Amino acid sequence: MTVLVTGGAGYIGSHTVWDLVDRGDEVVVLDNLATGFRWAVAPEAELIEGDVGDEALIGEIIASGNIDAIIHFAGSVVVPESVADPLGYYLNNTVRSRALIAAAVAGGVKRFVFSSTAAVYGMTGLDPVNETAKPDPISPYGRSKLMTEMMLSDVAAAHDFSFVALRYFNVAGSDPRGRTGQSTKGATHLIKVAAETAVGKRPTIEVYGSDYPTADGTGVRDYIHVTDLAHAHLAALDYLAGGGDSLIANCGYGHGYSVLDVVGAVERVSGRKLDVRTGPRRPGDPAAVVADAALIRSRFDWAPQHDDLDFIVGTALRWEEALTHRNFNE
Repeated sequence: MTVLVTGGAGYIGSHTVWDLVDRGDEVVVLDNLATGFRWAVAPEAELIEGDVGDEALIGEIIASGNIDAIIHFAGSVVVPESVADPLGYYLNNTVRSRALIAAAVAGGVKRFVFSSTAAVYGMTGLDPVNETAKPDPISPYGRSKLMTEMMLSDVAAAHDFSFVALRYFNVAGSDPRGRTGQSTKGATHLIKVAAETAVGKRPTIEVYGSDYPTADGTGVRDYIHVTDLAHAHLAALDYLAGGGDSLIANCGYGHGYSVLDVVGAVERVSGRKLDVRTGPRRPGDPAAVVADAALIRSRFDWAPQHDDLDFIVGTALRWEEALTHRNFNE
């Protein structure tokens, strides 16, 4: 199989590219390198520097590379940034996705896997949320992703085209073999921030809210190891290649950890005490966001291999240590 991976030099994309290469697929990566890194791309993959919204370029890649399927990661992912720059997010995540989908249809690519998000659900309750819940995103980021899901559904109804949209919950950790990891400077993900604090890159870590209706008063999230998430993309490709119908599926483990659980795990695994500061809740943060992950387990040949908070944290810590020796200009 020959797969075009947009955003394949980024965090989740680079892990998926390594997985595809490991199993023998041909891979073409399209990335503008705005937030991705050349060195993160498996050397066996072809890297083309360009814009996912360049419909003519996508058409050339599809025609010259005999592309069988597309995995679409390219996009912007910071919720507060999307509130400050909604038009930028609708351009990057929605308009450019529309161009990519149009090029796929024109080029005869019939299989498409989309990197979506649990942010499409908006404010969830304490119980795990499943795919039948009505989407109600509260940020331009979540809305921009939901719009792309809607476009994919409409295109699948009108053309010989099928897709899987994977709604991620909280992605963390790094490649257990140390080949790639989360490298974006200024990242806001909790485990990334806590790992940076443990290795001395940040002086403190702030906990936003201690009065939620949860066991310890802090927010609860479903954390999935990035390698398990990468495997889910390959399972989605195989599902579509086997004739599977278009599908939207949650990607999580089905249980959550609180902010203080994560802080405790980082302290335990690193052997270092973190300077934790407690602040007020952030507007729009739900008490808990946990996946009902029954659908993906039942429809795909996929089962998580790294459902262990200490393992997730350990790989994140090792990657932070490795980044101190990494030349970002490579």
